[in-house]
Amino acid sequence: MKYLLLVSHGGFAEGLKTSLAMFAEDKMDQVIAAGLKNGQTVDDFAKDFRQAISGLTADDSVIVLADIVGGSPLTTACSVLDELGKLDDAVILGGMNLPMAITSAVMKDMLEGEALVQAVLPEAQAALQEFNIISADDEDDDI
Repeated sequence: MKYLLLVSHGGFAEGLKTSLAMFAEDKMDQVIAAGLKNGQTVDDFAKDFRQAISGLTADDSVIVLADIVGGSPLTTACSVLDELGKLDDAVILGGMNLPMAITSAVMKDMLEGEALVQAVLPEAQAALQEFNIISADDEDDDI
């Protein structure tokens, strides 16, 4: 099975998982969220992360989405995955957002490696844009 691992600072990963359930509820048994809590040491987070992924088997693979590339939650998760022999075939992406998580959850069983990355990253990037509201006054000016 392929699991989606969400890692972050604070409760972002857990909150994202909750929101993701609204769009991909049937995939939630394959989504694991772990956050580095305020004041928690990296060693304590590593212990929590190990516990969170303890159900993974030798045949399972992972996609890791992290809030910040190079941040402690991601680097610690990668260290734990390396210890378990899961890092070599893992897909790891940073800067996670809800569109990225939705696409990952939905496409993870259909695409592998670079093909998955090429499906997920454009969705995440396309979500970043300014939302402009045109007021009724602005519309009247055009008449």
